[in-house]
Amino acid sequence: MARGRPVPSRGLALAVLCLSLLIVTLDNTVLNVVLPVLVRDLAATTTQLQWIVDAYVLVFAGLLLVCGSAADRVGRKWTYLAGLAVFAAGSAAAAFSGHTAALIAARAGMGIGGALIMPSTLSIITAMYPDGAARHRAIGIWAGTSGAGVALGPIIGGLLLARFWWGSVFLINLPIAAIALALAVPLVPNSRRADAKRPDIAGAALSVAGLGLLLWAIIEAPVRHWTSPLVIAAGTAGLAVLALFALAERRGSHPLLDLRMLRARSVWAAASAVALVTFGLFGALFVLTQYLQFSLGFTPLQTGVRVLPAAAAVAAFAPLSALAVRAAGARLTITAGLALIAAGLWQVSSATAATTYLGVLPGMILLGVGAGLAIPSATNSVMGSVPGGDTGVAAATNGSFMQLGGALGVAVIGSLLTTRYQGEITAALAPYHVPHVAMSVILGSLGGALEVAARAGGVAGALLAQAARAAFVSGMDLGLRVGAAVALAGAVIALATLPGRPRGRRPRAARGRVSR
Repeated sequence: MARGRPVPSRGLALAVLCLSLLIVTLDNTVLNVVLPVLVRDLAATTTQLQWIVDAYVLVFAGLLLVCGSAADRVGRKWTYLAGLAVFAAGSAAAAFSGHTAALIAARAGMGIGGALIMPSTLSIITAMYPDGAARHRAIGIWAGTSGAGVALGPIIGGLLLARFWWGSVFLINLPIAAIALALAVPLVPNSRRADAKRPDIAGAALSVAGLGLLLWAIIEAPVRHWTSPLVIAAGTAGLAVLALFALAERRGSHPLLDLRMLRARSVWAAASAVALVTFGLFGALFVLTQYLQFSLGFTPLQTGVRVLPAAAAVAAFAPLSALAVRAAGARLTITAGLALIAAGLWQVSSATAATTYLGVLPGMILLGVGAGLAIPSATNSVMGSVPGGDTGVAAATNGSFMQLGGALGVAVIGSLLTTRYQGEITAALAPYHVPHVAMSVILGSLGGALEVAARAGGVAGALLAQAARAAFVSGMDLGLRVGAAVALAGAVIALATLPGRPRGRRPRAARGRVSR
């Protein structure tokens, strides 16, 4: 299809692409409310729970650049369709896993499908909407879907868990993937680089190894501690491999990632802003779903319902971000979004053991509004700054920053929570002779402490539950305050580094061959 010619039924195609994106982002958080059930049904340990959640993110982020480059070369539609098939197969395997190792492997398979889907959807949308204003609206819908999927994960998980077994949170992906696959064949256009070169195998291997080692260190740090020699070695090795990857890409004749693209402030500053947004969003959801269940006593379904205001704020403000950019420019819109996220995290961090749900609701809404403003604006800045032939790699770069920011947010905020919780509960129980086995369970999690308190009963059990909840909220507050500081620093950096609105220039249209 010629450049500038409207794609038939592109509104329907956009809906199909967003439907696919919804299940991909949903699986970032849908397991948060299911973890207690996995402990009972699969006898999962804390480390195994961590990997059940993060195997998906690890493979997803590690393969994004490779899959984005493949989409540019072999065709974005075909990469997208392959991703749907792989994601559905991984979901089916996860639903019927009989033990934790099988579930971890299935989640990794779902990550491969997600890495094929996400950059393909964004690059197809960029090709379908060459006009800057229309493209920003479309990306706003895409980003709203992405943010809403993350926030809707707990309620979808809670709804399914209230009626079915835990495997249903994966099985629900199958009919959605089947519908998207059937509709995408006639509706979604294909596009690729006209001058596709042979694949960069060395670059692909280095990027996967580097990101994999770095993410492993981030994910394992809360369990093994940040000062663990193994964590430090893995993180250092990951950074070294990524440095080698950058050197290889700079000297290669057919690089996986054109580093010249990252020299543009509109690309690297905007991608960094996306990472800082998901740092706060993913980290906050990780601790808030536990807070609502363990501290305030809500069921998984009730927890999901109470996360809805944040999801609604993301979904409502993401499409409206185009209006904010038109009125104030991308720099101020992204800065405002990060500032609102900082304000929301700081408000929630004022919670105490006596705080009710209404006491943290304003901060949750601010968090959603900020993410809704910042994510589409930053994403559009990245996608609008590269030639149409490189949109797959640009989308993958944006997605990599998004997933890395989220993984780091969960790791850092979760680690701070755990460290303070263990310190305060240890101090509170120091005068008592708590058996070693019981103490290990108490230190493992707030949920474990509440189980020990229920078995103890009486005054001792009540005092233990009170001390554990107070220690957990104190740790949550510390983690969220650090998240607020990171978001505020991000707002300052965005204001200083993002380019201002150009005068007298139309946004560059995406260029690339588009076909059925």
